[in-house]
Amino acid sequence: MSASTEEVLARLSTEIPIQISSTDTLVTDTDKAAAAIDRQRARKKNEKEPSSRKPELGPLRGADRQDLVATPWALIGVFARGTTLARQGRGRGLAEHWQGLKYCQALATGPSGHLALTDEGQSPELSYRAMQARELGRAFGLAVAERTVRNRFPDHMISTLDAEAILLAGFARSGPRPSLGARPRPDFFIEAWRPGEPSRVFAVTVNGNHQKATKRTAKADRSAFKQLARGSERAEHFHLAEWNTTPCLLMSTELLALDGITVNALQTPGEGQLPVRPASGRESADAVLSERNPTYVSAVKVPAGASRRERIQDGFLIPRKDLGWYSQLLARTGAAGQLAFAGAGTEIAQYLTDNQGHKHYRQQTFAGSSSVRDARHKIGPTVYVGTDQVFRLNRVRVEAFSGIVEELYELLIKGQVEEYRNRAYDLRDTYPTSTTAPLWGPVSFSDDGTVISLRVLPKKDDEDSP
Repeated sequence: MSASTEEVLARLSTEIPIQISSTDTLVTDTDKAAAAIDRQRARKKNEKEPSSRKPELGPLRGADRQDLVATPWALIGVFARGTTLARQGRGRGLAEHWQGLKYCQALATGPSGHLALTDEGQSPELSYRAMQARELGRAFGLAVAERTVRNRFPDHMISTLDAEAILLAGFARSGPRPSLGARPRPDFFIEAWRPGEPSRVFAVTVNGNHQKATKRTAKADRSAFKQLARGSERAEHFHLAEWNTTPCLLMSTELLALDGITVNALQTPGEGQLPVRPASGRESADAVLSERNPTYVSAVKVPAGASRRERIQDGFLIPRKDLGWYSQLLARTGAAGQLAFAGAGTEIAQYLTDNQGHKHYRQQTFAGSSSVRDARHKIGPTVYVGTDQVFRLNRVRVEAFSGIVEELYELLIKGQVEEYRNRAYDLRDTYPTSTTAPLWGPVSFSDDGTVISLRVLPKKDDEDSP
């Protein structure tokens, strides 16, 4: 029997622990899966050299390995915030802006007391299973990755950015629709930043799967281990300044693990430091981004080591001389994502290059196809502006709202990214930490000034009639 709308909203705002698996054994099992992948490729493609992967894989440490306690709605919020600009260089519509809403009934407390898929979540249409694994894998993996970065830099803000949206600015292939092609790459970048100080950047890969692994499942056949091994390959294709200086977080979420949803997590070390950006002038985030076209083919020099010879490999390398430009790129693309999350329209274009979708956002889209900043709500003491959508949950009309603090929105509209970052940092500890709010159901507040919330709408007169 399906849960009522009230029950669904209640469990969306209930904090539930999510299991994290990050051990030395996981590293060993991932290495075994990587070796099996290389053997299989050698048989099929006659490739003698093993694939390039991140060295120094290791488990998370300390508090990073503890269960993540969060509400299902907060996880959907992480997914929504992190994917606002994903796949929207050429199209932004309601279906993309609210793609997380389809999981409102998919998550609840399982028999072990940890978060698990509900009956509805375990039986998606076959054509949607891959989508569910990919999207919920993003939600869980990003939530763990964001907590890890916050734990390491507790006095910093963090911004999660879609890697494709970032890399399109400098590495897009020419053509009528610029793309990165099939080049392996991370899924996201997480920037830990504080005004007036160097930022730190983490490359993140996230995956999910529906495998029901048992003790009899061979290590080489475990989807989670193979996903981490392939994630290590993708992470190895991005570097700041020089090879192996960028820290990485690799995540694989088992949606049908025996004891509830489990996030398998590994890391690699690195500084990932960007130079301090000036508060004004052409190198500040307020300035329009200049053109760059870094080399991809044979761009990365891998020095000789104890068990390897020097080699040259392809990859997304940001040269040291362009680290300031990359810092601008992260800040400006992050600003575009904040505006998109609030449903802004043409104002987003000022922050994006042509390859990122500037021309598209500069144009007005036809009615009904886009999210528009047309909603304003006071939630607690704070006024948020943003966009909303009304949908039906078990035949009950429910409103979803996503927005940003009005003061911050106005700064972004005016192109004042540096002042926005200063003000966002100053306000970071002023927002509620509750999972609900008066007149609303589930609410997810973020310290960057954004909010995503749900509430049941009053019945219309025609719905009250028999």
